[in-house]
Amino acid sequence: MTKKTIKGQNPTFIQSINISKDWCKEWEDNLLSDEVLADRIKELISTKNGVRGFFAYTLSDIDCSLLDKLPTSLIFALSEAGEIIVEITIKNLIMSSAQFVNHQKDKKFEYAAISNNISDRCINLLRVLDTQLVIKFINLILKDLDNMGNGFDNKIKYNEEQKKYINKRIEEIAN
Repeated sequence: MTKKTIKGQNPTFIQSINISKDWCKEWEDNLLSDEVLADRIKELISTKNGVRGFFAYTLSDIDCSLLDKLPTSLIFALSEAGEIIVEITIKNLIMSSAQFVNHQKDKKFEYAAISNNISDRCINLLRVLDTQLVIKFINLILKDLDNMGNGFDNKIKYNEEQKKYINKRIEEIAN
């Protein structure tokens, strides 16, 4: 196995997803220690595309258990990155919670299960990150929840059922 780092590189979003996938697979196969993986991820999440790609993969891939197991060295690496990690995790919690409601309503139960799994992973991660940062970003998001919505342009606002469920999931962080 060759050493796979990204020092000095600026991977694209898609490259970051693929890098995350490769590294997580190697970690799952016990080819990488928790510490080596955390060091690599720390490099990757030093860029915006790296953060986005890492979370796009690790939150959504049902076979990637990294955010289910949350090794201590990974928690430290993510905590050191600070606000960007807390912000993207909260945004993913909100989006996946809203999508869960949509999928349930549309009777797309497989998709609902995936959205619920993403929400669970976000909640578990937020529980171990800097409490003050988590509270700060949750309060900012909750203030603006009425202006947020389904889609990148927020044209279709979250409905009352979605907002109620988002709030329910946010409350679970404290439990």
